[in-house]
Amino acid sequence: MTSLARLLAATALVAATPFAAQAQDFNAEPTYETVTLSSGFTPDPYSVSLSAGGSIAASSISEDCYGYIANAPDVRLNYESGSLPLYISAVSEGDTTLVVNGPDGLWYCNDDSSGINPLVWFDVPQTGQYDIWVGNYSDESLFDATLQISELSGDSAGEPIDYVDPPLDTGIDFGAEPTYETVSLTAGFTPDPYTVSLSSGGSNDASQLGSPCTGYVASAPDVRLNYEAGSFPLYIRTRADADTTLAVNGPDGQWYCDDDGAGNLNAQVWFDAPQSGQYDIFVGTYASADLHATTLEISELATTAK
Repeated sequence: MTSLARLLAATALVAATPFAAQAQDFNAEPTYETVTLSSGFTPDPYSVSLSAGGSIAASSISEDCYGYIANAPDVRLNYESGSLPLYISAVSEGDTTLVVNGPDGLWYCNDDSSGINPLVWFDVPQTGQYDIWVGNYSDESLFDATLQISELSGDSAGEPIDYVDPPLDTGIDFGAEPTYETVSLTAGFTPDPYTVSLSSGGSNDASQLGSPCTGYVASAPDVRLNYEAGSFPLYIRTRADADTTLAVNGPDGQWYCDDDGAGNLNAQVWFDAPQSGQYDIFVGTYASADLHATTLEISELATTAK
């Protein structure tokens, strides 16, 4: 089976829950180890003994992800890249699979690149956090495995075997510095709504993120919200004379998109039970890449169309 790099375009309609990929929680504490490595590390490979498998089908992330994995990552790698590639592999007498959430927020999956052992290979790795799951291909049972992290090789023979295809280049980078504002709000904040004046739109087609994302957005977030949740819902909406859209990357790494949910061509993304964490907000225009004056509203109060 071939390796892949696939943008997880896990989207949800307003006030809905993302599909089952949410079961894999890359924000959870890893079960076995958090390791920090810099390019040139020794010993190479760095090895972690663990139990492969879990109760969640990796296909809930993508039809190209295989096996059964746990909810929390098995290992978290904080990696400082250099000029070398990065190989993440698993070795076992059982049939193992790999699922990796990379620093770019994309999911990378593989099965059988080295016999019945998997390999994910980043030819030009990014610096950042890699959350790693080692799965059991066949069923939900657990068996002993060794995770190997290397810059030299992806298999015991000492030769690279396969690599993950480069991620889709959408031009949309939720890790970039926001154009207009970074705001920190705690449940019960006042004034409500919190507003930001901005220009909606950009040159990137938001439909690349998957349905129901639409419109044209900028490369960087317009606003970054650091939110401490409480017992209130969270509403993110637009107010403009133009037809606006929203694409929000939530604390769970999922994309939430809407068009016209706030009425009168305004967009709204609504989290009925919001998580604490970082929300990166892109405000788009529906029909073209033109920019339009828009007010972004962040609120814990429902609204009727204006």
